[in-house]
This record gives sequence, structure tokens and C-alpha cells, in this order.
Amino acid sequence: MAQEKTVLTHEGYLKLMAELENLKTAGRDSIAEKIKEARSFGDLSENAEYDEAMNEQAKMEARIAKLEDDLANSTILDENELSTEVVSTGSRVEVRNTSTGLIVEYHILGKTQANPELGIISDQSPVGRALLGHKAGESVTVETPTGKSFSLEILSISR
Repeated sequence: MAQEKTVLTHEGYLKLMAELENLKTAGRDSIAEKIKEARSFGDLSENAEYDEAMNEQAKMEARIAKLEDDLANSTILDENELSTEVVSTGSRVEVRNTSTGLIVEYHILGKTQANPELGIISDQSPVGRALLGHKAGESVTVETPTGKSFSLEILSISR
């Protein structure tokens, strides 16, 4: 199965690189110290501190592997080259819910940078997928995972 490309802004790429570097250095050093300390408590078969440190190490190594995979399969978005004619990953889109009249602005980015609380949605989310490829003035239907749908009218597209 082919790996999906992760679309990142330059800032998002730098943020993930910094997190990866921190986990590989300070994170691994911290876990190694916790494991060393837990081993000093004696019998490992009944050592809760050791088990906890080993679980923490496994979670951190999984995060490192995920970050490495995302970065290896990423495309850096040049926001200066974005079209304002059609919605694409990187676009800022102002939409109106045709049922409620509520107007919302979304910034569509890759899955690793999504933060719905800040209006940043993934290009793989139901709303993001529905908006991609459409122009201002068009209406799109968003299908939710629960099977419900709603319509959004695209009011404007910007960088």
C-alpha cells in the first residue's frame, strides 16, 4: 500500500523536526535515566516503576517512528504558489452553512497540522475533502461519518 503524502507548511515541517529532535535526544536520555533508576529498585518482575518506564519508552519510540514516517512522506506547501481560484490544501476558505447561515473560516492543511479549535482542518476530514477542488460561489455537500450531510456555500478563497 502506498504511503499518503503529508502536506505541511514550512512552519509545520520545522515544528515536527524540532519535536523529533527533542524526542531523539532529551526524550531518550530522560527515559534511559528512568529505566536505570527503576532497575536500581530490585526485582524487575514486580517493579511497577520499571514497567511504567518501559511503557513510556515504547510510546515515545512509536511517536518517533510516526514523525519520521510523516516527515519522510511530506510535501512542503509553498503558500505563495497557492491559487485563490480553487480550494486546495493550504487555502483559507470562508463558507456559509446553507441551513443555519453560520459563516466560518477554515484553513485547510495536512492531517498533522489540523487543529479544529483554531479553524485548521485536515484536507482528509469530511469538510476538507468536500471543499477541495471547488470555487467561490459553489455549494458543496459534506457527508459526515454518521451518515448525516449538510451543505456549505463557498464565499471566498484566500492564501
